[in-house]
Amino acid sequence: MPASTSVFVLASRSGRRCLTFAAFIAIAVVLPIGGLLIEAFHGSAGLWAHLFSTILPSALLDTIVLLVGVGCVTSFIGTTTAWLVTAYEFPGRRMLEWMLLLPLAVPTYIIAYAYLDILHPIGSVQGALRWVLGYDSPRQFRLPDIRSMTGCILLLGFVLYPYVYIPTRAMFLTQSANLIDAARTLGISRSRVFWRVALPLARPAVAVGIALALMETLNDVGAAEFLGVRTITVSIYTTWITRSDLPGAAQIALALLTIVVGLVALERWARRKQRYATDSRRSRSLSPRPVSRRIGVALLLLGLAPVLLGFGAPAFYLAVEAWKRFQFAGISSRIVSEAVATTAIASIATLITIAFGLVVAYATRIAPGARSSSLLRLSTMGYAAPGTVIAIGVLIVLGGFDRFIDQLTREWLGFGSGLLFIGSGAALVYALTVRFLAISAGGIEAGLSRIPVALDHASRTLGQSVAGTFRHLHLPLSRASIAAAALLVFVDCVKELPATLLLRPLNLETFATHLYGEAARGTYEEASIAALAIVAISTLPVILLSRVARVEQQHA
Repeated sequence: MPASTSVFVLASRSGRRCLTFAAFIAIAVVLPIGGLLIEAFHGSAGLWAHLFSTILPSALLDTIVLLVGVGCVTSFIGTTTAWLVTAYEFPGRRMLEWMLLLPLAVPTYIIAYAYLDILHPIGSVQGALRWVLGYDSPRQFRLPDIRSMTGCILLLGFVLYPYVYIPTRAMFLTQSANLIDAARTLGISRSRVFWRVALPLARPAVAVGIALALMETLNDVGAAEFLGVRTITVSIYTTWITRSDLPGAAQIALALLTIVVGLVALERWARRKQRYATDSRRSRSLSPRPVSRRIGVALLLLGLAPVLLGFGAPAFYLAVEAWKRFQFAGISSRIVSEAVATTAIASIATLITIAFGLVVAYATRIAPGARSSSLLRLSTMGYAAPGTVIAIGVLIVLGGFDRFIDQLTREWLGFGSGLLFIGSGAALVYALTVRFLAISAGGIEAGLSRIPVALDHASRTLGQSVAGTFRHLHLPLSRASIAAAALLVFVDCVKELPATLLLRPLNLETFATHLYGEAARGTYEEASIAALAIVAISTLPVILLSRVARVEQQHA
C-alpha cells in the first residue's frame, strides 16, 4: 500500500473513532435537556394550568422588563464607551481600554450583595448625604430602595456592559477610516459620523453583545432574588427548593428555555441582512482624533464612571469589609474548607471539560464535514441554557440513574447505594461540564484552526500516527489556546451559583453558596472574604482579555 494511501486510511479510522467519542459527548450534553422535557410532561394534568394562571404571568412580565432594561443599559454603555476609546485620543485612554473590562470580574450576585449594604438606608453613603443636606434620620430623607426592578436593571447593566463593549470596540477598530472620510466629504459632521456610519456598521457586534448580556441576565439567580425581582429563573429555584416540586420546576425551566431559544433566533434574525466588505489593500484603520486637555479629562471621567460603579465601588467595599473581618476573627477554618471545596470542584470540572473539548474540537480537525460540525454545535448548546435549567435537567437524569443503581444493589447485594451521583458531587461536575463545554471546545477549535493542514500531512507522511501528530504537533502549537480555555472554564466554575446551589452535596459549601446564604440572612460582613476571593479569581480572565486585545491592536 502506498504511503499516501496508508496516511488517509489511518486518518479516516482515527476520524471515525474521534467522531464516535464526540457523539457520546454530544449525547451527554443533550441528555439533561431531554430529561427536562420528559419530566415536564410527567406532572399532573392541572399543573400547566396552575403555572400559567399563578406563577408564569408575573415571572414572565418581570423577566421581560428586566431583559429590556438590561439590554438598553448595556447597549448604551457598551457602544458609547467603545466609541469613546476608539475615536478619541486623550490622556489615560490606553488605561481606560482595559479598565472598562473590569466589571466582568464581578459576578451579578456579588454586585447586588455589595450595593445592598453600600446603599443601605442607615449605611455610610446615605448617612453622608443626609449630613450634607441637613437631615437627621432616614425618615426625613432616603434614596429610592435599591431592592426594585430599576435597581436590578442598573446594577446588572453596569456589570454586563463589557459583553457589548468587547465586540463593538473590535468592530470599530476594523472599520475603515476611508468610510469616515467619505462620510465627511458628503457633509456629515463629526458628531453625526457615529450615528450615521460607525454604529450602523457595528450593529451585528452590538446585537451579539446584547444577546450574551441577556443570556447572563437569564442565568442570574442571586442578584434578582436579593433585589426582590421574581424572574422565571428565581421561580424555578424556589419551586424546587421551597416546594420540592420537580415537575413544576421542570415546566418553568422549559418555559425559560423557550425564551432563550427565542433570544438566539431574534439575534440572528436582527442581523440576517447585515453584510459589508472592505478592501484591506486600500483601506486604513480608524485612528483616534486628538482632543483638547479639558475635553480629554471630561471623556476620561465619563469612561471611568461605569468602571467605578461596576467594579471600583463593590471591590473597595469588599476589601474594606474583608479586612475588618480578618482583624476581628482572622481566617476561619470554614473559609479554608470552602476554598478547598471550590478549588477541587472547579479543577475537576475544568479537567473534564477541557478533555471533552479537545475531543470535540479535534474531531472537526481530522474529520471535517457536516457530521463533525453538527456534533460541535450539539456539544456547545449547554452554554445557551441557564445554569438553573441545566441543573434541573441533570438532577432528573442522574436522579433516575441513582434510583436504578440503588434498586440493583438492593436486589443483588442486599443494601442500597443511596444517592451515588447526586450525593458525591458528580452531578455538580456534570452540570458544570455541560454548561461550559462551549468555552472549552470553541477556544480549542479556534487554536487548532490556526495550524495549517499542510503540517498534518507532512507529519503523517513522516510516519507519525494521528495520536502522534496530536501529541507532537497540535498540542504544543495550541497550548496557549488550551490554557486560556482552561482558565476561563475554571473561573466560570468558581463563579457559577445556580447549578451549585441546586446540585451541591449536603454539608458542602463553596464561596458562591456561602455568599448566597449570608446575603440571604443579611449578615453581609460574614461573606466579604469569600466574595473578595471570587472577585480576585475572576480578575484573571479580564487580565488575559486585556493582554490579548493589546496584542491584536499592535498587530492591526
